[in-house]
Amino acid sequence: MPPEPIPEPIPFTGWIRVALRGVTLALLVFGGLLILLLLRLVERPIYGLHRPVTPHITQFVCRKAFRILGMEFKTHGQRMELRGAVVANHSSWLDIFTLNARKRIYFVSKSEVAGWPGIGWLARATGTVFINRDRKEAKVQQQVFEDRLLAGHKLLFFPEGTSTDGMVVLPFKSTLFQAFFSDHLRHEMHIQPVTVIYRAPEGADDRFYGWWGEMDFGGHLLKVLAAPKQGSVEVVYHEPIRVDDFPNRKTLAAHVEEVVRSGMPPERRG
Repeated sequence: MPPEPIPEPIPFTGWIRVALRGVTLALLVFGGLLILLLLRLVERPIYGLHRPVTPHITQFVCRKAFRILGMEFKTHGQRMELRGAVVANHSSWLDIFTLNARKRIYFVSKSEVAGWPGIGWLARATGTVFINRDRKEAKVQQQVFEDRLLAGHKLLFFPEGTSTDGMVVLPFKSTLFQAFFSDHLRHEMHIQPVTVIYRAPEGADDRFYGWWGEMDFGGHLLKVLAAPKQGSVEVVYHEPIRVDDFPNRKTLAAHVEEVVRSGMPPERRG
């Protein structure tokens, strides 16, 4: 990918937008988190792993976040109702809002995220599955995957393994796909490929919403909040793929990668 862009100074009017949008967004997110945690106190002892109520809070917050930012949000295709997981390309921290806004999903994330201030709290509260790259924990993590998937949770992960500038889809790593080939899962599971496309505000760098490499989260957040005009995000839900139709994780990962890439604009499929 090209080098990260040099941050531009935020003008005075931009700081006003940062304050207005930032405070409103914080009230929405942390207010929603408080309501979610209170409801979870009742929901968890009654339903256990099942969450019939609280995901609606997450969806509401994420939809409203785009209104606060002033970003256009568009979707195409049907959300999968079958048992299984969702796989998408990864461009930005905005993916959390984008992919939660219309579909009830639970992210799969590296264990380090659980300790991040703010983001870690939100991730734990919304049911994120944290994975550790330690092979000694592979069996335990496999069991967690199976329990959550068989409970009807749609787990979402990013096979690229990192975020990008939004202009490319990186080769998919096949490691996490192996979980779906256990005897308990492969005959029941489906994968829905999802393509996420960010379009920059008029006149801005095409990579405006991309967050990658060593880019600072705080600086990128401020840039987005300060923008006088916003761009858009488009989510393409592709047809679900049956795990049983593939002999192994590598062929499944390669096919899903091809489908996700096909949903990008032609100039971003390279």
